Amino acid sequence: MKKIELLSPAGSMEALKAAIHNGADAVYLSGTNYGARKYAPNFTKEELKEAIKYAHLYDVKVYVTVNTLIYETEIKEVMDYLSYLYTINVDAVLMQDIGLMALTKKLIPALELHASTQCNTCNDEALKLLKKMGITRAVLARELSLKEINDLKTNIEKEIFVYGALCICYSGCCLMSFYNGGRSGNRGMCAGPCRLPYTLIMDDQEIIKNKYLLSTKELNTLEKLPLILNSNIQSLKIEGRMKSAEYTGYVTKIFRSLIDNKNIKNYETNLKKLFNRGFTFGHLFQDTIINDIAPNHQGIKIGHIQRVNNYIQVKLTSDLKQNDGIRFLPSNKGMIASKIYDKNFKLINKANKGDIIYLDNKFNLKSEKTLLKTYDDELNKDIKNYPLKKLIVTYQVTAKKDKPLIIKINHHNYTHTYQGNIVTEAKTSPITKEDIFKHLNKLGNTPFLAKQININMDPNVFIPLKELNNARRYLIENIIKQKYQSNNPVKIEIKKKEVLHNNKINISAYVSNEKQLKYLLDKVDRIYTSNYNLYKKYKNHKIFLRLNKTDYHLKDYNNENLLITELGSLNKYQNNNLIADYTLNITNSFSASVLKNNKVNIINVSPECSNNDLKEISKYANNLETIVYGRIELMIMNYCLIKNNIGCQYCQHKFALKDKNNQYYPVINNRGKNIILSPKPINKLQEIAEYQSYGLNNFRLNFYEESIAEIKDILNKIKAKTNL
Repeated sequence: MKKIELLSPAGSMEALKAAIHNGADAVYLSGTNYGARKYAPNFTKEELKEAIKYAHLYDVKVYVTVNTLIYETEIKEVMDYLSYLYTINVDAVLMQDIGLMALTKKLIPALELHASTQCNTCNDEALKLLKKMGITRAVLARELSLKEINDLKTNIEKEIFVYGALCICYSGCCLMSFYNGGRSGNRGMCAGPCRLPYTLIMDDQEIIKNKYLLSTKELNTLEKLPLILNSNIQSLKIEGRMKSAEYTGYVTKIFRSLIDNKNIKNYETNLKKLFNRGFTFGHLFQDTIINDIAPNHQGIKIGHIQRVNNYIQVKLTSDLKQNDGIRFLPSNKGMIASKIYDKNFKLINKANKGDIIYLDNKFNLKSEKTLLKTYDDELNKDIKNYPLKKLIVTYQVTAKKDKPLIIKINHHNYTHTYQGNIVTEAKTSPITKEDIFKHLNKLGNTPFLAKQININMDPNVFIPLKELNNARRYLIENIIKQKYQSNNPVKIEIKKKEVLHNNKINISAYVSNEKQLKYLLDKVDRIYTSNYNLYKKYKNHKIFLRLNKTDYHLKDYNNENLLITELGSLNKYQNNNLIADYTLNITNSFSASVLKNNKVNIINVSPECSNNDLKEISKYANNLETIVYGRIELMIMNYCLIKNNIGCQYCQHKFALKDKNNQYYPVINNRGKNIILSPKPINKLQEIAEYQSYGLNNFRLNFYEESIAEIKDILNKIKAKTNL
């Protein structure tokens, strides 16, 4: 069977060590900036250096995430950081930003790059583009099935998530956290809006009230591991850089054991205790992914609550120990079980299955039904006591009279030789092979273990024991030095040239129906539509077909006008008239340049760009377009709220989600994949004059339910702001 990499998360040094000693082949982690988990502890520059030294000592690779979108003003700082990562010999860097990928391959070509799952890689064409750019591995979209992955033909390393938290939205396509509070998921600051309760609205009526309709279960593919191991995949990734070191260590241990065909007991229950929101096989095996009851850690059920007053009476269905974490349902209140009382109200430190116990009613609860265990103190203590890996070395000792003492050490492909003093004849106490073996094997404070010591020596010779100890220390130190190799620093010179802008104002409009399209035909410069029939019916130089963001199979188009939304289209459709949509997440001129080099004529910049970001990118890129009015797509899901909640027979109705602040998010059904729109249109019409001063001259309007009268009013406002 082929060698498949087990890749574990490391949100801290403790988690990194837990991953390494429990069997990870590689770990992924982040510095303090530019990683997609900004709120994990993460690593300073010096800590990164130490982490790489430690991992490489144990032959474990280190991948650093620089997988956020990068703004124009950050390019120099990020490239200096990447130069540092190269110098300290990182094994690879994960990226989302295609401009940063291209610039890095140009300035630091030896630095290995992986395309983050934030790239939303869904098809072979995207893989082909990444390979052309020099990317060696792609972390595939979590929405792909195992069959789809196996059908991918491009010869590039493929990595998938096999365990941990899921996103309901395609990665890199979520703007909801940014829209609702400025915390961008594309910048590692997601506030988790998918974990909040929502109400499903159909035709202005509340159908399902206040449930966690977007909250996913935890991915757990352990039962399907044999199928995955025989698939078209090179690396299995565990999610969890914001979880504990105990979680990282134990999940890594289970995967390592099962990959190596070793039996391990009770892991299913232990995994539930560590963290679970309910488990799913995920999109890999087309399993149900939503837990709409609760968005947090569920633990395991351990008791039925029989009475609630000053104390809570529980009949246990599983053991409970002092200092375990518990939670009551349905209130969802939790605490540490610091005091457990038996049926006689005596304090005990442990209660067994079948016992009736009492717990303090710290929350003044009135009516509860179920007791959960959410933290197992004994389990976590056991997990912390993992054995440290040992690195095998062998020695070859040559001790001949009147010749220097020679000791060679070997560890895998690393060797080093000690040449010592002249070996003399013993006058009183000759050294024995047992003496040599004993002193060379004193490796207790090192990660090394001597498996074999071959000794070729003359009889009756003398070697000072101090010299053997010095030789051992010298050899071990040099093996460690060999295992950590740094690279020469790379001088970073970024050349940027300011561009000239065409002052002609162009207005484009995305339309959602034929009535809007017909009205705008002679009133705007370009029209975008997702409706292929509308595109063909009104096809001319100004009508563009907007393609899907998440297609696995890309249709053939030739000499068409296309608004492309993802990386595969960028590779496949270069013989067409191309405009890039905002879903390509363009935030800097280097990304814009990649698109221009791939025959894209106009580039919609990301809605996440502030006015200052727009000003900076416009200095070095032209033919940019920005949205000045309209709703934007906040989420694209390989999931149908309608089908999974009320049934496909209702799909022609009008749907929305309502949040706790009574904001209504329109839901569009696109062939079983749902798109969630912003509650209100963006309105930056007042800022058009400012944008013009930057050199921006393409302005986009998004129309969904707007009437002709509303569209007319918006166009009049634009005319008032420009000289159209």
